[in-house]
Amino acid sequence: MPNEKGILFVISGPSGVGKGTLRKELFKRIEGLTYSVSCTTRQPRAGEQDGVDYKFINLETFMSYVEENKFLEWAKVHGNYYGTLESDVRKLLDEGHDVVLEIDVQGALQVKNKMPEAILVFIMPPSEEELVRRLDRRGTESDRELEERIRNAKREILESKRYDFIVVNDDLESAVKELEQIFKDVKTKKPENNRC
Repeated sequence: MPNEKGILFVISGPSGVGKGTLRKELFKRIEGLTYSVSCTTRQPRAGEQDGVDYKFINLETFMSYVEENKFLEWAKVHGNYYGTLESDVRKLLDEGHDVVLEIDVQGALQVKNKMPEAILVFIMPPSEEELVRRLDRRGTESDRELEERIRNAKREILESKRYDFIVVNDDLESAVKELEQIFKDVKTKKPENNRC
């Protein structure tokens, strides 16, 4: 008997909102989720592993993939390129895996355009001030980069109305539980309320 096709979930939101932390917690709680690793031209951060956190590739390779239309979505974000290989995602979905993408807002909207059945979840900061604190505490950006990320965050938050669900990441445990419930509701085809 053929596998039932998987569901594509897209988690996105502004830089520093805690997408990665939420995704990792979610994977501890829901069995059978598969993470599709995106490609990027940026340098690895401390502790990141090639093929686990991202596929770290050079600009020339990335642009050849763009020309060959290999990406489900791609974007230039904060001076670096990011993209998700369509073949990776479709293969996993066809095998019956539920796939999670953790990507930026530009990419999420591209995915929804190509695959309208994708479920988009926007992670919202509790406030702009808290987002600035989180980014600053991370200590991975210069002042200029920090300002750019904050400007981008304001633009991205305006796009949240185009998402299927919104989760405010004020308290990690509450946000993970909310995310977990969304995934379970979608799987059982009974989403109760899509504006969390």
